[in-house]
Amino acid sequence: MSDEHTIVFFDLETTGLDTTVCDIIQLSAISGERFFNVYAFPHCTITDDATRVTGFTVRSDALLLHGRPVDTVPLHQALSSFISFLRSFRRPLLLAAHNAKRFDGPVLARALRECSLTQDFQEVVSKFLDTFLLSKQLYAPGLARYSQVYLVRHFLKKSYDAHNALEDAKTLQELYKKWDPERWALLGCTFQLPRV
Repeated sequence: MSDEHTIVFFDLETTGLDTTVCDIIQLSAISGERFFNVYAFPHCTITDDATRVTGFTVRSDALLLHGRPVDTVPLHQALSSFISFLRSFRRPLLLAAHNAKRFDGPVLARALRECSLTQDFQEVVSKFLDTFLLSKQLYAPGLARYSQVYLVRHFLKKSYDAHNALEDAKTLQELYKKWDPERWALLGCTFQLPRV
């Protein structure tokens, strides 16, 4: 499947972990040397847990990352720009994230639906790939954990700026290259855009 698909690795940072209500505050992606990164101002409060993990806060109509303001765009513009970025790649396109099936996919699907961009997205992306499921398929039960941070430490022998969407996407691409999975391994780990 990877032979015939272009894979784009992506990640989201959000205001919390409830996929039914959280807002996307950072959306990043990478394929090869080309990358995408955008910040969106949230409409709901960032949970204390999300702030602790990501470093994002809101103060006086500004989104801050570790206390420094970042430039934001409306979510519709962020998603439209993301779709334009994805259109620039050869199709069919596989969009990969760690925990895509349970988190990134449902959150992205809801945001696309709320912005009336689902059809535009589906014209570009053929399927999602969940690298969390892939790591379990390739390496279970041999590893202690399957979090991206643990997998990067185990396979790439390094640490990185985890929970920054762009850094997560970049290291996920490195991890995938290191694994170099066979086509058959991807089959049980891919899925269509989740319905929400």
